[in-house]
This record gives sequence, C-alpha cells and structure tokens, in this order.
Amino acid sequence: MADKLHHQYVLMHKNVSVADLELDTASGSISAVGSVHDDAHVPVGISVKKGKIDRATLNEWWQGRAIPASRDGIRHALMELNVATTQQLLDKCLGLSLSDQYWICPHNSGIEWRNVNFFDNTFSDDIGNILLGKGSSSNKISLMSPDNTSDGWLKKKWAILDGKRCLIKGGSGATQQEPYNEVLASRIMDRLSIPHAAYTLMLQEDYPYSVCEDFITPQTELIPAWYIMHTRQKPNHVSVYQHYIDCCKTLGIPGVRNSLDRMMVLDYIIANEDRHQTNFGAVRNAETLEWVGTAPIFDSGSSLWFSKPQAFISPLYKSAVQALQS
Repeated sequence: MADKLHHQYVLMHKNVSVADLELDTASGSISAVGSVHDDAHVPVGISVKKGKIDRATLNEWWQGRAIPASRDGIRHALMELNVATTQQLLDKCLGLSLSDQYWICPHNSGIEWRNVNFFDNTFSDDIGNILLGKGSSSNKISLMSPDNTSDGWLKKKWAILDGKRCLIKGGSGATQQEPYNEVLASRIMDRLSIPHAAYTLMLQEDYPYSVCEDFITPQTELIPAWYIMHTRQKPNHVSVYQHYIDCCKTLGIPGVRNSLDRMMVLDYIIANEDRHQTNFGAVRNAETLEWVGTAPIFDSGSSLWFSKPQAFISPLYKSAVQALQS
C-alpha cells in the first residue's frame, strides 16, 4: 500500500543529482526528503543544515512550481484532465519547466535530462490548449508539457513557433487588455533602452494574445526575487528594497540597483498594479552556478488601468467622489 501512495524520485539539476525525494501521489507534495547529494545545487533560498534539507521549505518551492489555483478557468481545465489539484500535474511532466533546469527523476529509471527536457525536445499542445479553454484535439491527452509548471493567473500556454520556445498569454475581462499592454510596455522599454522580454501581439478567433520568446536557454535559469530574498534573514529596520539589494550583493549578482530602479520607473509610467517578487529576479548559469545578471523585465500586462472603467481613470474622479460625499 505504501508503495502505491508514495513514489521515490531524485531531485535533479540538469545532470546533477541533488537529493532523494518521496512524493505523496494523492497530494503531489513532498512527503520525505532523503540524502542530499550536492548541496551547492539545492534550489536558491532553500537552506541545508548539517547535510539535511528542510522539507517544509523545499515543499513550498515544489508546490510553487504548480499552476496557481487562481488561474482563470483552471477548475474547468482540471475537470477535463480528471485531476483534483494542479499539484498533481507536477510529476506528470517530471517537474520540468522552461524557466529553470530542475526536474525529478523516478528512482532507478535511467531517464536522462537530454531525452526529456523541454528546451531540446518537443512537447504536446494538449495541456496548453485545455488551459486556454480550447479543449484537446487528441483522444489521449499527453501530460508531458511545460504548461504544468507555468505561473500566473492569466490563461497561457507554451508553444514552439519557428523553432523557438514562446509563451502565449491571454487577457481577462471584457476588454482583454493585458496582451495589448505587454506590447505597449515593450515599446516603451525599447525607447528607454531598458532590457526586457520583447512582446508581439497575436490574434486567434478574435481574441488577443501576447507572445514572447523564452529568454531562458538550456544553460541558464530564472531565479525569482522571492527565493533570492530568502537566502538571508531580513532585519526589521531594513526595507524590502534594500534587503533584496543586500541579498544580491552577497550572492554576487551584478547591476541590481540600476535594474530595480529602471523597473520601478517603468511600473510608475505604465501604472503597473502587479509587480511582485515572483515576476522579477536574476538569471544564473545552471551548470557553473555563476550569476549572469538581472532578468530582463517581463510580465507587465496588468497595467494601464486594465480592469478599471474609463470613468475611474479620470484625474478628476477622486475629487468628484469627494465632492459627492461632502
């Protein structure tokens, strides 16, 4: 009975064995952490003390790889896939992502990174199409997809376009404004010479989608600010802004202050309401563990009053409301 409820894996970082894991098949969570094989390759922000990984923090990292429960239309998608939670999709794709190089290898399976990673191997559109609300064209749905590990609340899917790994992301509400905002923010950053992921617009069945090429390569990976900030304790008297800079300085990540300041200027210009600690960060080489630098700016669609009626955008709106209340 125990063997059916728990499966043994090795947490891998490309070809490096990091630690032994046990997954609970019902919840998709890590039920036990065994031997640590290479603590230098343990995910950033996960502490290793006396040769042991804290299971709670590693499990938080693992569960964070899953599609968020807030994803638009996710309940219907899970029903079509016949799974209860998004966490249960993680092991179906071996935890593989197009944002980093971590994955889980079934114990004694002999599976190799070069044969399964999504940077070098093709993947099915089934999951992505279901997440976009289009359903699957196949009777037998393939769960081997990087869409199982995509973040964010908007509908999205990964696709291979002209040989390039690209993220296709939709909008929300009646206006579907976010894809247009991504393109406009991209144009603004072009003018301001701010490093960013370039977005273009795609229309399918009268719906707009933003498209951007993956800025992560088979050798690099994105480390979100959230995990970087967990590499050291934040003193109470230090601001979040300064704490992030201090953590990056300790890790040896170059150009952080200028990058942060440019990002905040952009977010002020476009009235971005959704900059958080998982949609900015740094890029490192997954093999040498050397930091390449800060990540280009991405995910700026929740801006330009995307969800507000036009009357609420007026600079006179606040004074008008105050006049009515007086």
